[in-house]
Formats: sequence, structure tokens, C-alpha cells
Amino acid sequence: MQTNFSSEQLKDPAIQRSNEVLRTCVHCGFCTATCPTYQVLGDELDSPRGRIYLIKDMLENSRPADEKTVKHIDRCLSCLACMSTCPSGVHYMHLVDHAREYIEQTYKRPLSDRLLRWVLARILPYPTRFRLALLGAKIGKPFAFLMPDARLKAMLAMAPKTIPPVSRLDDPQVLPAIGPRRKRVALMTGCAQRALNTDINTATIRLLQRHGCEVVVAEGAGCCGALTHHMGKTAESHSTAARNIRAWVREMDGAGLDAIVINTSGCGTTVKDYGHMFRNGDLAADAARVSTLVKDISEVMIDLGLAQADKAVPLRVAYHSACSLQHGQQIKTHPKTLLKSAGFTVLEPQDPHLCCGSAGTYNLMQPEISGQLKALKVSSLEKIQPEVIAAGNIGCMMQIGGGTKVPIVHTVELLDWATGGPTPPQLLGRIALSAE
Repeated sequence: MQTNFSSEQLKDPAIQRSNEVLRTCVHCGFCTATCPTYQVLGDELDSPRGRIYLIKDMLENSRPADEKTVKHIDRCLSCLACMSTCPSGVHYMHLVDHAREYIEQTYKRPLSDRLLRWVLARILPYPTRFRLALLGAKIGKPFAFLMPDARLKAMLAMAPKTIPPVSRLDDPQVLPAIGPRRKRVALMTGCAQRALNTDINTATIRLLQRHGCEVVVAEGAGCCGALTHHMGKTAESHSTAARNIRAWVREMDGAGLDAIVINTSGCGTTVKDYGHMFRNGDLAADAARVSTLVKDISEVMIDLGLAQADKAVPLRVAYHSACSLQHGQQIKTHPKTLLKSAGFTVLEPQDPHLCCGSAGTYNLMQPEISGQLKALKVSSLEKIQPEVIAAGNIGCMMQIGGGTKVPIVHTVELLDWATGGPTPPQLLGRIALSAE
């Protein structure tokens, strides 16, 4: 794609990077075939190619974002299926992230939008605040029909039936390996996951310890910054991310780390990009060091090798591949390989590349489109008649779990169970467990 940025514009590193991305696009349209919003809406401007044109025009002309551009950029899930499909290697993620930052700086949203985004940015990344908000949503859930805004209804619907108690395993500490130590790893405990489902981190820690890992929950580490990053709130996201970088570098320079383990794929995609996010600042070198150590839990377990399964429970497991894992991190086979090694029968739905509609805060800010994608995903999963659904991202688990009676668990919970851990709570009383 030909671009016409001035030499003055190209002095801005963000413009320079967007120019590089734009110039790799050849207008081929392969991206439209795998874009979920284009599949649902059928509008060229709701495809990656259409959004690229809008972003190019906005940035080249240095004009404030307008309502039309904002509408179509806001509708983007950032699922990154287009990056898996693109034959030219267009790094759409960096382009759309820059566009969102530019929109945040130049466009004044309606008051209701500003308030909603402000609330989400100040609640979701903070586990204690999020817990209180979930409690309030649980109380208000029966009155959801009175809410005039579909986004408020979606927020109330998000509240789980039960809010788990705080897990002390999420506190900063060092947990020893069981048997000879093979690796020393830091576990990112996250933010929303700590409020919504504490079993995931607990199962991850057990699994890692059982496979010879000393697990560090680093002092000062917390939210990865993805939620605010994808809202274009760069100062907030970078502040959060910087705390993680400093926390993990202290461990790297202290007792050392072999990996930084992440079990929420949306966080993993962002943390692996810290090197790019901080490339022009004082933390550039440390951010790059952190990025090279980041591993999804499935990558670590493939490297360690899964211990022989303790329990022979040949459940039919439908594996849902989170977009941030398969497209953002290009990890497509590891979770399925591990589940098969553990003795499960692994099934995959039709169109596994399509997003479930969760996408961070997307299901709260774009509930109608999100709901359509959710219905499509649930239907495709239920068609293969699984006994349980597995996924590697808490957002996907909440989204899909809200639309089906089939129990849904994190992949790591099944691996932990198969190699000596307890039965995942979601499966208790739901499935005949032949090995128990």
C-alpha cells in the first residue's frame, strides 16, 4: 500500500511503525474471509482491510478521529485472525493499537461512553475493586431488565453465581518445586482472573510444582495492562506494565528466572509485546528481556513434558482455541497435544479460528455483536457433543460458559487433574468419573 506521510510525521515513532505496517498491505482481502465482525455484519469497513483504509486516511491527514472511524475501530475485536490469514505479514495489532491511542487523544466520546470506559479501566484491573463490583452486579442482576443501556445489562449478566474467596496463593511468595528443581518460574496471577476464578492459578501452581518448578509470585506484579492498552489509554497501561517489568527484572537479576508463565492468553499476547510497547523509553532493555522470557503455560508444559496421567478419564473434551493464543501468540497445537497426552479425547469445533466475542471488554462495550458471536461459538461447540469444554483464557470461559450448560474449565485444570490434582469443581457431580 502506498503511503504519503511527511518527513515531519515520520519523526513520531508511532507513525513510523504504522507506516511500516500500512506499506506491507497489498489490498488482497484474504483477511475478510476470517474476520468475525465482517462475517456477522457484512460491511467492508468492519473488515481489517476496511479499517486499514480508515486508519491510513486518519493518520496521513493528521485529522482528529471522526464518529465513522471510531465506530468501525471500536467494532474490531482485536482477535488478530487477520494476522494468521494475511499472506503479506501485515502486523495489524500494532496498527489498530496505535489507532485506538490516537482516537483516545483526538476524539471526544459521548458522556455515557466516557463514563463506561472510565469505570471499566478503574475496576477490572484491580481484583479487590472487581470483587466488590461483582458483588454489586450479583445483587442487581434480577433488575437487569430495568436498565436502559444494553451495555449495563451486559455488565450485570457478567456476574457469576458465586464469587470465589480470595486465594492466598495469589499473594507474593515463593512456592517450592516437588522433587528436584528443574526450573524457577514466575507466575503472573493477573487481575480479573483473581476475582472470577481462583482455581486456575491454584491448578497452575500445583501442576508446575509437580513437574519440578519453583514458582515465584513476584512482589509488585499485577495486571498486564491489556485492558487499558486496548482502550487506547496508553499512560495507564504503560504504568501498569512498567510495574510488572520492574518486579520480574528484580527476580531475574536476583535468584534468576527460567520463564515468566502466563495462563491467561490475552495477557500473554500483551506481555510478549512489552518489548515493542517500551521500545523508545527508559525501560526498553528490561522490557525486551521480559518479553523473551514470557511463555504460555502450554509452552512450558510442552518443554517440561507432561507426567504420566494418574487418572484414566477418557472424557470428550471440546477444545476452544482462544484468539489471543492461536492468533496473537501463534500457539495452535500445544494445548491439544497436552490434553491428548493426558488421556482425553480432544474434539475441535467448526471454524475454530472465529472469536467467541469476549475479547477483553468487548462483550461489555459491544454486547450485540458479542452476543451474535457467542451464539455461533456455543452452537459449534455443542454440535460436537462434548462432555466438557476446555479453553486457555478466562474471558472465553466466562463468555462461552454463559451460553451453555456444558461445563467449561481451563486447560490447565484438566492437566492438573489428570496428573494428580483434584477434580475441577465444575465437573463435580456433573460427569461420571470412572477413575475416582
